[in-house]
Amino acid sequence: MNRIDEIDKRMAPVTNIEREGICMYDIDEEPFRIYGVYRDGEKYRRLPETVAANTNPGVLGLHANTAGGRVRFVTDSPYVILKAHINPGKMPHFALTGSCGFDMYAEDIETNNQTDGAAEQAQREVLYAGTYMPPFTVEDIYEGVIDFEERKKRIITLNFPLYSNVLSVLLGLKEGCVLETAPDYALEKPIVYYGSSITQGGCASKPGSSYQSILSRRFNCNYINLGFSGSARAEDAIIEYINGLDMSVFVLDYDHNAPTVEHLRATHSKMFKAIRAAHPELPILIMPRPNYYLKKEEQVRHEIVYNTYLEAKAAGDENVYFLSGAQLMEVVGDNGTVDNVHPTDSGFFSMAKAIEKVFEEILAKM
Repeated sequence: MNRIDEIDKRMAPVTNIEREGICMYDIDEEPFRIYGVYRDGEKYRRLPETVAANTNPGVLGLHANTAGGRVRFVTDSPYVILKAHINPGKMPHFALTGSCGFDMYAEDIETNNQTDGAAEQAQREVLYAGTYMPPFTVEDIYEGVIDFEERKKRIITLNFPLYSNVLSVLLGLKEGCVLETAPDYALEKPIVYYGSSITQGGCASKPGSSYQSILSRRFNCNYINLGFSGSARAEDAIIEYINGLDMSVFVLDYDHNAPTVEHLRATHSKMFKAIRAAHPELPILIMPRPNYYLKKEEQVRHEIVYNTYLEAKAAGDENVYFLSGAQLMEVVGDNGTVDNVHPTDSGFFSMAKAIEKVFEEILAKM
């Protein structure tokens, strides 16, 4: 693999941030661990470009958006500098910190003492450390720094942007500080989410506010985000790809992107059955669009999605679960979106609280 500065001279391992004893690192090298995305050529991707191309043009255009991407490591550095090269995604209803920004969470190793098991995981304290703010005029490369009040060993999780492509990332730590590999997640086999722009993270104010990220911190679990804005339509190519993944849980949520009621009726049960046939014991959570109140067509769509669940239960499936839109938005009612579609942070928090109850039941059986 080529060095970053050989690909892009502006990504040479130097920074304009002023801190004492800075040492810059490429996250593609050990001991950093990358989750949810992988390096392929000049950028990170969520799935192979050939799969995306065989699915639909929207997925091809979005598959390198880094929703769900994370880098994890252990350090006692008193600061973490970010130097990132991105292709930014900008929208009027979406904070740049969510669509283009990185945010960071830190877990005190001594305090949490690497607890095991679901009950113990609930006692872990994973704290929001800050967001690397992209400038309003961001076009490609930007920098930022997050400082800590005291020097101690922490597990660091850096979340990638939800709606931008990431070409490269350098991290700056204080020279001579600890830099180690992060421990495995308590649930290392990923939860896989398939769905719409909401699944992708629109319109969270920062990556760590997406419902998958909230649940990852709650349960110390790995995940893969296969949300494709406007483009999740249950095509055979994406079903085949998902069936090839080694998953701990699968979340099926593409109601919003089925272009018509007839399309949803023709594909929803079909996709569920295809996943179930390939993974007979896999826990599967089925969700319709997260709307508290439903219009007439939305009610029809809800029934189609719910019937997939009912048919599975009638056939004796004990590993299928369902949450309604009202359950997903129970905490906020109809005040949890920016546009009657895309959740705010409070909307994503409400979704996470509803899903948390299902995941507790699922994990208790593992």
